[in-house]
Amino acid sequence: MNVVIDLGVCQGYGNCVVAAPAFFDLDDAGQAVLLRAEAETEAEQEAVRAAIPVCPMNAIRLEH
Repeated sequence: MNVVIDLGVCQGYGNCVVAAPAFFDLDDAGQAVLLRAEAETEAEQEAVRAAIPVCPMNAIRLEH
């Protein structure tokens, strides 16, 4: 599964970083940065799935 951040929507709250730090970080401008684009294992997919609902802007999604 591929992880996607809609940077046009992201407001840099950082909740994704807390939920899945192996996948997300914030850049110097405070916008989310994707560290890894593919969630391969079930544990990785669960970490990203945990980040999706905590994003107040709904900027994160998984694509098959």
